[in-house]
Amino acid sequence: MSFTYPKKHKLKSKKSIDLLFSKGKSVSKYPLRLVYAVADANFMDGEPMKMGVSVSKKYFKHAVDRNYFKRILRETYRLNQHLLREHLEQPYNFMFFYQTKDRLTYQEIEQKTIQLFEKWVLEVKNQSTKK
Repeated sequence: MSFTYPKKHKLKSKKSIDLLFSKGKSVSKYPLRLVYAVADANFMDGEPMKMGVSVSKKYFKHAVDRNYFKRILRETYRLNQHLLREHLEQPYNFMFFYQTKDRLTYQEIEQKTIQLFEKWVLEVKNQSTKK
C-alpha cells in the first residue's frame, strides 16, 4: 500500500468539480464533510479516485490558517486513503471539507477522518445493495 498523494490523484478539473457539486452526494462527520460522485473515466487518467481539499474562508479569514488545515486534511487523507480505495468499484471524485471555526487537533481530525471514510463505505455498500 502506497501512502502517497501525487499530483495525478488531485482533483483539479473544473468540469469534474462542477459535476461534483451539481450531482454529488455527501456524508458528514462533524466537522468534516466528504462530497463524492462517480467520475467520468475520460478525466481520471487511469486513476480510481481523485481528491480535492477545501477549508472555507468564512471560518478562517487568514490564508495561513486555511493552509494549515488543508495540510492536515491532505495528510489524514494520505494516511487513510486505503479505507476508500479498498471499496471502489468504479472511479470516484471526492471533495474533502473542514467546516467549522473550531481548531481541532491533528489527532481529533484524523479520528474524524477515519470515521467519515468508514461512514462513506457503509453508504456506498447500502447503495449497491439497493440496485
